[in-house]
Amino acid sequence: MTSRLDNRSAIITGGAQGLGFAIAQRLLAEGASVTLWDVNAQVLAEAQQQLAGLGKVATFAVDITDEASVDAAAAAADAAGSGFDILVHSAGISGPTMPMADYPRDEWRRVLDINLYGAFLVNQVVVRRMIANNYGRIVNIASIAGKEGNPNASAYSAAKAGLIGLTKSLGKETAALDISVNVITPAAAKTRILEQVSQQHIDYMLSKIPRGRFLLVEEVASMVSWLVSAENSFTTGAVFDLSGGRATY
Repeated sequence: MTSRLDNRSAIITGGAQGLGFAIAQRLLAEGASVTLWDVNAQVLAEAQQQLAGLGKVATFAVDITDEASVDAAAAAADAAGSGFDILVHSAGISGPTMPMADYPRDEWRRVLDINLYGAFLVNQVVVRRMIANNYGRIVNIASIAGKEGNPNASAYSAAKAGLIGLTKSLGKETAALDISVNVITPAAAKTRILEQVSQQHIDYMLSKIPRGRFLLVEEVASMVSWLVSAENSFTTGAVFDLSGGRATY
């Protein structure tokens, strides 16, 4: 029996942990080969070991804010013949949780650099190859904060709102091709990114979810697995909500 993603190759940024790792597990189960991009080489090695036996897994240490690093990772994928059928862009940071009036300016730049400029670089190098192949599926992982704006998270909220706009723009640019570009806006999930924020902020995020619980990483992976498949042949430039009822639009 063939699987939905047989003979497809996926690049997953931030793929060594959290949402990215869960997505890698699901895409491997669906038949895809995966290449994990992450800034932490040690975590990449651990992830590759954990995924051993599930399918073809490659890793590449990438700083997504560095043009040369992103270009080198794409060139390595070209050389390996691993293909550019699927991109799941999951890499990102939360940044400090504090009022905008007190927000350190260098931290603001760092959060925007990683969460938005990094997303631009990754999407750009991958979509160029998808355009040449007239096929591709891209899913960018934003946040409900990008739709509603979380207090004490102005840089993160702004960056994720920008990622939503980037996705809508790219989806329109490639709509005449067999390329789908979509974005998901999850509520908080219990991943290591929560280690970066205060308990007060965690409590706030949970209080805003009508489901009364955090998102499961497997629920994200389930949605992504359809979005990156050939079955998703029409929807592009769209925002898919995973907020447990929180979103108002």
